[in-house]
Amino acid sequence: MTFIPIAAPVIGERELAYVTDAVRSGWVSSIGPYIERFEQGFADYLGVSHAIAVSNGTVALHLALHALGIGAGDEVLVPDLTFVATVHAVLQTGATPVFVDVESDTWCIDPVAVERALTPRTRAIIPVHLYGHPADMSALLSIAEKHNLIVLEDAAEAHGAEVCGKRVGSLGRVSAFSFYGNKIITTGEGGMVTTNDAALAERLRFLKDHGMSAQRRYYHSELAFNYRMTNLQAALGLAQLEQIEEFIARKREIFTGYAEILKNVPGLQLNPERPDVKSVYWLISMVLGPECKLARQDLAQALREHEIDSRPFFIPMHQLPHLNQYRVVGREDESCPQSERLSAQGLSLPSGCVLDDATVRYVAETVRQLVTK
Repeated sequence: MTFIPIAAPVIGERELAYVTDAVRSGWVSSIGPYIERFEQGFADYLGVSHAIAVSNGTVALHLALHALGIGAGDEVLVPDLTFVATVHAVLQTGATPVFVDVESDTWCIDPVAVERALTPRTRAIIPVHLYGHPADMSALLSIAEKHNLIVLEDAAEAHGAEVCGKRVGSLGRVSAFSFYGNKIITTGEGGMVTTNDAALAERLRFLKDHGMSAQRRYYHSELAFNYRMTNLQAALGLAQLEQIEEFIARKREIFTGYAEILKNVPGLQLNPERPDVKSVYWLISMVLGPECKLARQDLAQALREHEIDSRPFFIPMHQLPHLNQYRVVGREDESCPQSERLSAQGLSLPSGCVLDDATVRYVAETVRQLVTK
């Protein structure tokens, strides 16, 4: 069997046709019809009023924070278990990240720890819908309303996930998505900021395009950014968006395939899914308990010998050398025990929609044999 990667995009004839059309049109930079079509299509899919295409998911976060006026002197609460881009975007505004522990049963930011982390300087919360499972948005929005805080959803890994029938990216004041090559839909690199706030949307569009006046060309009134998406990327993204429900359905089928084989393995916990949410299982992941015969790193090495790729969970933010100066808030004390446990014991398996059922069975059976023999 050839090497099985952790993820690979589904690129077919529709993508080729749209990108070819964009190339032939001559509109290959940041102006062109596919940008508007992709933005409108994504807004309609989420049920929001505005979607602003940008060059990647990290700048989507930074642009949203900057447009909201987050800066020096402000604190922003972020989960300790996330990809580092969430924190870097906060730091790029001059604000201070505060690392908050995650829940053991969702792997997302813990509302109880969020309450403990609040100070008079707190301005915003960034819940990350980790590995495709939504954070507890009901509790977080309630906290935000009580304390007059901004909620910025980091939905980079959760396109199409739902909370009580509403799609993530439509729940907070503003949201950020990534379309990196391993995401559920891709533009190669790319991102999107979504909001129902018309004034904020106008501000986001202004800032992403060098702060240039819409009325007077080449008139720039403040320091801004070049965070634009190209028409070529948007063409690819639109083709992907038109198939997103098929991709999500396949993700859920792949998870079911893994779960059927691994459900009774002692000490093995697969991705959670609370009853009120719909996970999109961006990465099919598992946490290894002490009953498993192999430790996480040993299992990863053994899988590699069977031509199977895997990925460890993210390293907790407070354990990264350039970030360990910032405040850490756990559920019970000033540490993040759940983030540390999940990071040390978590492993993600091949999850791309290109996987067929036979490959899923092969990977799952290999995992089962390795951790039980």
